[in-house]
Amino acid sequence: MTDTIHWAPLLLTWFGTHRRDLPWRCDAPRDPYKVWVSEIMLQQTKVEAVRPYYDSWMERFPDIPSLAAASQDEVLRQWQGLGYYSRARNLHQAVCEVQSAYGGKVPDTKKDILQLKGIGDYTAGAILSIAYGQPVAAVDGNVLRVFARLYDIGENILSTEVKKKITVLVQEQLPADNPGTFNEALMDFGAMVCIPKSPHCDICPLQAICRAQRAGREKELPVRITKKDIPTEKITVLVVTNGPYWLIHRRPEKGLLASMWEFPNVMGAGEEGWKAVRNLLQTAGVKVPADCSVPIGTLKHVFSHKIWQMSIYEQEVSGSVDIDKEDWQWLRRDQYTTIPWAGPHGKITAMV
Repeated sequence: MTDTIHWAPLLLTWFGTHRRDLPWRCDAPRDPYKVWVSEIMLQQTKVEAVRPYYDSWMERFPDIPSLAAASQDEVLRQWQGLGYYSRARNLHQAVCEVQSAYGGKVPDTKKDILQLKGIGDYTAGAILSIAYGQPVAAVDGNVLRVFARLYDIGENILSTEVKKKITVLVQEQLPADNPGTFNEALMDFGAMVCIPKSPHCDICPLQAICRAQRAGREKELPVRITKKDIPTEKITVLVVTNGPYWLIHRRPEKGLLASMWEFPNVMGAGEEGWKAVRNLLQTAGVKVPADCSVPIGTLKHVFSHKIWQMSIYEQEVSGSVDIDKEDWQWLRRDQYTTIPWAGPHGKITAMV
């Protein structure tokens, strides 16, 4: 077997029979906006989890003008539950740019599309090949795994050098007349046959040309070398209630869970955490007892780069407590679905 053997027809034949029925594949010709939204949602999220969010999103924002006209809070609220909220903010910002700078038409050149917020080489390749029929590779984790096995690549697939090497190999296989279908076939093949840990080699249409399978290394590959240590941060959260209201705080405009709403919280635990969250509340003009109470529960939330170990407290305040700061507000409990909650804070609403 040489690197120039073209096995794309084998994969496309398999895809013709086994392709997944996905909502973003329903329109013909393919809408670049819908391809774009689906690819952003699918980043770090499984297909089955994305389906209902995609359908709901398209009901609310069926096209670029409707999304561009929405507020960031509306966008984040619609995204609620998908996680990695920077994806939604970047998508919204990029769509606004497409609406203003490109007349609402998604750019059809790689140079222009890569200038849009949140779009990298993979997403650009997916949009350009699937929606515009351009012979551009779309290389994600699935594709890296498939090619590492097909070509018996034992180096770290997360390294820049190996990613470039595999991108060249993908580009060699791309059929000029059907690049989008080939890229989607690779996505489905990686998700259904050439899966992590235990690939289904017995039903693989490419088994005869797979170098790793021939060498008995299909379960050893790909090689992924990542940093394993994920820090854990202890967080004290205080749910302040005043009759039917909760006190909530908007996070900063930049950084983790930017601009989303949360219950007052600080780094630290026990007496130290209580003192710190009490001091935070005083900046908003709200006083709570000095003595630390017993937490009503705990919550662990895992991000890609850190873990929050949260201790949840509840404190009632009485009388009229005015808040004159823009990033604080009293929210009626029965209106909790009207705001975009910051990650795990939405789960806390079910605890109090």
